[in-house]
Amino acid sequence: MPSLDAARRRLRLADPHISVLGLLVEEEAVPDELGIAHAELRAAGIVGDDGSITGDLYPLVSTLLAPRVIVRTEITGPQGTLESGAVVGNDFVFTHEGWPGETESEYVPVGAPLLVPALARGVDLHDDILEGADLTESITSTTSALDAVMVRMEAVEGDVDTEEVAAATGAPARLVEVLAQLNCMWRMTVVWKNAHVENAEPTFTGLAVWDCGLEGYWVRELPAEPVREGEVTLESPLRVRRTHAKELWQMIADLLPDGSELG
Repeated sequence: MPSLDAARRRLRLADPHISVLGLLVEEEAVPDELGIAHAELRAAGIVGDDGSITGDLYPLVSTLLAPRVIVRTEITGPQGTLESGAVVGNDFVFTHEGWPGETESEYVPVGAPLLVPALARGVDLHDDILEGADLTESITSTTSALDAVMVRMEAVEGDVDTEEVAAATGAPARLVEVLAQLNCMWRMTVVWKNAHVENAEPTFTGLAVWDCGLEGYWVRELPAEPVREGEVTLESPLRVRRTHAKELWQMIADLLPDGSELG
């Protein structure tokens, strides 16, 4: 169910609820397929019987209707894939995070200077300095080998025999060792339009990271993000490089446009 925490300006909304709010703001009819979401918004007191929207929703709705920057993060782990991210408007910035097993995401306002820390927290970026770790280490393979390793490990109960998995899949043993410690994989994509270029195509930037627990963080350099549909095949090269939280923090910041690009 949708809900509103007026004291802290937090909202829990699913995608159908947002669609309904957008239609109501534009004074358009709500189709039958969104009837349940519309009723849930009324039951939560977020939307009145006359279609009016509570004033507490103005910052979020105005930002969602006219976003200047959109950040989308897909986090894939043991409980499936969750989405989080942020939306930057003219006057407000909101982050949003999903929760396993829930259809709603929590939308929270943040100050623009706090956007990078909020995005870092959303992927649980944490101190990972590993004694003796080789921060120049990289592993090369193919996407088909990666897929084969993941399928093989998901079928194994208990500890993974890295040598057996490597032999069965043709993947480098080091790749199997790293993936055996995998907590989650996350991809962060940012999109915006340059305000100073007429009819500019959207600009995309992206970052893909493996959080591998005792093996630390690994950034996927190939296939390079952002990856568009159809660009990657089973034989596409795979390259991952060990990194650390401080570098990832800067890489997240570098994904975002600076003020001059937004006008």
